[in-house]
Amino acid sequence: MKLGILGAGSIAGVMAGTVRLLNQNGHPEIELYAVAARQADRAEAFARANGVQRAYGGYEAMLADPAVDLVYIATPHSHHYGQIRMCVAYGKHVLCEKAFTVNARQAEVALREARDRGLLVTEAIWTRYQPMRRRIREVVESGEIGTPRLLTANLGYYNAQVPRIARPELAGGALLDMGVYPLNFAEMVFDHPDGVQGVCTKNELGVDMTDNITLTWADGRAAHLTAAATGISDRLGVIYGTAGTLVVDNINNPEGLRVYDADHRLVRRESRPPQLTGYEYELLEAADCIARGLTECPSMPHRETLHIMAEMDCLRAQMAVRYPCEGLDMPNR
Repeated sequence: MKLGILGAGSIAGVMAGTVRLLNQNGHPEIELYAVAARQADRAEAFARANGVQRAYGGYEAMLADPAVDLVYIATPHSHHYGQIRMCVAYGKHVLCEKAFTVNARQAEVALREARDRGLLVTEAIWTRYQPMRRRIREVVESGEIGTPRLLTANLGYYNAQVPRIARPELAGGALLDMGVYPLNFAEMVFDHPDGVQGVCTKNELGVDMTDNITLTWADGRAAHLTAAATGISDRLGVIYGTAGTLVVDNINNPEGLRVYDADHRLVRRESRPPQLTGYEYELLEAADCIARGLTECPSMPHRETLHIMAEMDCLRAQMAVRYPCEGLDMPNR
C-alpha cells in the first residue's frame, strides 16, 4: 500500500520516519511513496530528507497519481475539511490528523462522502490506537481501584505564539490542538458524558489559550480537564476510584501507569510496551481495515469522531470561539 503525505511540516516528518521504522521492523505492507506541499521546492526538500520516492508541488498533483492508495493529512485543522473531500473525490483512502475537522457539520459531510465512495477515512488521534488504551481500560474494569468516580487530565505546552495555535484563520487555540486529548482520555474511560461545561482565556485575536472543561454523568461521575497553550503541564491523567487511584503518565502518549491503594501507597507500576514512534498503530490499523474493505477503524469509529467534534462545538459555543473558515458549517447551539 503506497502512502502519500499531504503537507511537509514536522508531524509529516514523524509519519515518514514511522513508515521507515515499520519497514525496518518487518512491515513492508506500507510504502513511503509520495509527499505534496504547496511549493515544489518544499516537497522536494522533504522527499530528500525522508527518503520519499515522489514529490509534488501541489496537493491535487499527488492525488492524481493513481499509485497513491492512502493519504495522511498533516496540515492545520482549518484545511482538513476541504482536503479530506479532495482526497475522497480522487478515490483515496484518508488518515487525517486531529482535530478531524473544525466542526461536527464538516465531519458529517466528509464522512458521508467517503462512505458513499466506499473509502476508508479515519481520524489519526494516536492515543485511540495505542495498546495502552486497552491496558488502562483493563485496569479500571478489573476493580483494582474500586469503582471509578472522578477523573482529572491535563495537557499543556508553551506554543501560544505558533501561528497554527494563535491564528483564528487556522482554527487555532488550545481546544482543537490540545484539549482533544484530555477529552478523548476521559471518554475512553467513562464513555460519553451527560453534561459538558467549559470556560477559557483568549489571546488578542479571540482564540482560546487555556481551557477548563468539566464533564458530568447522571450517575455522579465527573471529569475535570485542562488544556493550555501558555505553559508546560505534567500531562497526567488520574482516575480516582472508591478503593484506589490509577495515574497515567502523559495522556498525549501514555508512557506507563501507576496504581495506588486507598492510602495512596504505590501498589505497582507498569511501563508501556516498546513502540517505534507511537504512530505505527494507526497506520497498521488503517492499512488492515483498507485490505478488509472497511470504511472506518474500530479504534476510532466515525461515531466517536462525530461525538468529539460535536462536543468541541458545544464547548466553543460556550466560550464564544469561532473561526472564519466555518462559514455556514457551524451548527447553532
